[in-house]
Amino acid sequence: MSVYKVPQKELSFIFEELVSYDEHCKMPGYEEATSDMVRAILPEAAKFFEEIVAPTNWEADVQPAHLKDGVVVTAPMLDGVYKQMVEAGWCCLSGDSKYGGAGFPGVIDVAVQEMLQSANMGFSLLPMLTRGVIHALNLYGTEEQKTAYLGNLISGVWSGTMNLTEPQAGTDLSAVKTKAVPAGDHYLVSGQKIYITWGDHELAENVIHLVLARLPDAPVGNHGISLFLVPKYLINSDGSLGEANDVKAVGVEHKLGIHSSPTCTMAFGDDGGAVGYLVGPLNQGLVCMFSMMNNARLSVGHQGIGVGERAYQQAVAYASDRVQGKVQGHDGHAPIINHPDVKRMLMQMRALTEAGRAMSFFTIAAEDRSHHHTDADQRAADAQLVEIMTPLVKGWCTEVSMESTSLGVQVHGGMGFIEETGAAQHMRDARILPIYEGTNGIQALDFVGRKCLRDGGKTISRLLADMQSTVVSLSAADGAVQHLGLALATTVDQCEQAQAYVLSHSEKSSSLAYSFMMLFGNSVSFWLLMKLAIAAQGRIDKGASDPFYGQKIKTASFFASQILPRNLSYLASITTESNYAEELLAEDFQVL
Repeated sequence: MSVYKVPQKELSFIFEELVSYDEHCKMPGYEEATSDMVRAILPEAAKFFEEIVAPTNWEADVQPAHLKDGVVVTAPMLDGVYKQMVEAGWCCLSGDSKYGGAGFPGVIDVAVQEMLQSANMGFSLLPMLTRGVIHALNLYGTEEQKTAYLGNLISGVWSGTMNLTEPQAGTDLSAVKTKAVPAGDHYLVSGQKIYITWGDHELAENVIHLVLARLPDAPVGNHGISLFLVPKYLINSDGSLGEANDVKAVGVEHKLGIHSSPTCTMAFGDDGGAVGYLVGPLNQGLVCMFSMMNNARLSVGHQGIGVGERAYQQAVAYASDRVQGKVQGHDGHAPIINHPDVKRMLMQMRALTEAGRAMSFFTIAAEDRSHHHTDADQRAADAQLVEIMTPLVKGWCTEVSMESTSLGVQVHGGMGFIEETGAAQHMRDARILPIYEGTNGIQALDFVGRKCLRDGGKTISRLLADMQSTVVSLSAADGAVQHLGLALATTVDQCEQAQAYVLSHSEKSSSLAYSFMMLFGNSVSFWLLMKLAIAAQGRIDKGASDPFYGQKIKTASFFASQILPRNLSYLASITTESNYAEELLAEDFQVL
């Protein structure tokens, strides 16, 4: 089994050079979260997730969550670990201090999230969904709801879920049939939801469900859906837990991966109706739920980074120990990490993971500024930036996580195909990431449609202008990063060509959406890798001798030479005048 080590030096470097945390923490509301506090928090978190949580990854995988006698059973060791995580305060560091949270910036919270995601990805979904509920209640909950629920959700004493999907309603939520009937100061909710992550369990004292449902007189389609808070246990006036609500898990899915996470079929109102409370305005449930979904999409993108990091570390460890074959310059047989093709695979894993991490932290830092910066124009600009970056973080980071974890299996060779090594688990776990919280096809459509076409490409053009400014700054650079300027200039030009084509051929946007998203994902992540490489070169120029800084430059160089060339094919597929796949008819896919 693999041993997980938090990449603390990498995280610290990102905080210093990409987030500029010394300035970040000066924004109103963050004054207590100083740089010194971050330097104290991250090592403590690292110790907890390395020593306490990471060892559960394999054990929880081979003891999948299941339903027994109407009770959802999870891997036994997770109960104690979850209690420790709650007691240590690691569930939600960004929770509002008004309701008992630490009130830390999102960038600190996401750093801790990554540690949990690498340590045990399936387990990480429990606090991830809870944070989504917290986010939705912060935006749309009444003060009474916030007071009653947020404290226990922030601490992790209670957990949260989001209930959208039904057997006939997946991506198309207009088909939702779950009903909500007014009953005095509450509603009675009835219906069935499927694929509900951590829908029921015994680790938390209560489970708070956010449920999409329709009132009897609601308009048809998306405009007739409302959002309801449905607790597993009702809450007494003094805040204590009352009687069980009419909600239960009636099934737990047997899945390819994330075995530690119970994916439940939830039944609401089998015995008359589950008590629910309206969240936000009537018939505006999708608006409210999408705030939660966008929050979750950023977390899912970072999950791709977390599982990619774990797979990379395991692959490096195996390649360092596995002796096989002869390599020039080595006497006798050598560890396979010395073989050129193994080096290629490991470097590809590292480059993709580090690029995704940079893109995720860049986005979360912008989200922090969109809420806390003192300048209104800056807040608005960062809010727009988060809008366009969200589908990239979710889409691109999860796509490359599948590539990285598959390479991890390949590095292991035949042993990677054997479950007992644990390499296959990372690949199995990663496979859900492009699917849930909106498939990557949906992310691509969102990026090209709502994020490009809707404003005529203005927001994306501002992002490309920032990238171009880095090109200009490199014109006078020297050292190892100078040659990367041409690669960045080329990729900015490719993005501009792609955007121009999309804007002039909007009717083709659906068919070219995936290539458009991947081209921009490659390009933006490389730009951010380059910013880190430039910072590393600056430290080398000042006399720093830590090999870490040279590695940052090598990683960016590898990305430029081995991954960026993919943009040529993406650009070609975008600008082709004939899309053969789109021209096919349904019957063309039948076997003849």
